[in-house]
Amino acid sequence: MFNYKKKVALMSALLFASGAALADYPEKPITLIVGFSAGGGTDVMARNVAPYVEKYLGNDASIVVKNMPGASGQIGITEVAHSDPDGYTIGTYNLPGMMARTLDRDAKYSADSFTFLANIVSDPNVIVTSKKSGITTAKEFIEAAKKAPRSITVGMSSLGGDDHLGLTKFQNITNTEYTIIPFKGSSAARTAILGGHVAAGVLNISEVAAFKDELNVIGVAQAKRSEFAPDVKTFKEQGVEFYNGALRGFVAPAGLPKDVELKLLEAFSKAANDPELLAKMKATANPVEASIGPDFKQLNNELYKLAKQVWETTPWK
Repeated sequence: MFNYKKKVALMSALLFASGAALADYPEKPITLIVGFSAGGGTDVMARNVAPYVEKYLGNDASIVVKNMPGASGQIGITEVAHSDPDGYTIGTYNLPGMMARTLDRDAKYSADSFTFLANIVSDPNVIVTSKKSGITTAKEFIEAAKKAPRSITVGMSSLGGDDHLGLTKFQNITNTEYTIIPFKGSSAARTAILGGHVAAGVLNISEVAAFKDELNVIGVAQAKRSEFAPDVKTFKEQGVEFYNGALRGFVAPAGLPKDVELKLLEAFSKAANDPELLAKMKATANPVEASIGPDFKQLNNELYKLAKQVWETTPWK
């Protein structure tokens, strides 16, 4: 668990010692690149957090969100990796998706391409079904797939992200097969499920909490029930040891000036503990679980190892 008070105090001392040049940052707007479409879980998280980072950066800081969707987030995060390391370009960073992009295709970045700023959200996967499907429980979902393998279409935001990794895990655990239908973002996938164009979907709790009455949420992939869907059983409660989800945070290009890095780390640390932001995140069903700087990088390394293990033992395409 991140110790806000101790680390923020240490950062503040380092900031004070770093000299007057730091007081000038930021001197112009900061571009925040979101590698997904507007309206999805990553975009909502970014737009919620940005005003509070501005607040704690001070100096009339301005953060401008720039959506660059495509290639399962690869376009946006590649842009971040190759931007000038001056603190004026930062980007959203999803796990396991961003590191999975280095496994399933030629990626022009690696973990060493980034300065890890903060993970903010840990958002568990859910499996949902269309009202037209008639499937309302995990048992029914599994039985239908075993009766007719690959007959159930499952929508998701992209290939290679947490949704894809989650369904792969689920298939391995339950010895089932589904037909994957990738979309350009979670909002498009959700729309297809709502319309009955696909039978089911793997999304995140933040992306379906407001649509619980229009979808069948058949299970949550975490150990305990979610506060955002307390009436929905976990998969564990239904006899399936299935746990998975998405981490959503922020990175900058590697090689930031140390004083700029420290100021950004302090701003994200304070923002992640701001009561107003926490209330806003709760209102949008975004489960906050903050990890700052080195702690976030460690999470990245751990999830990369897990994704690589799954990737090397499973036919993804």
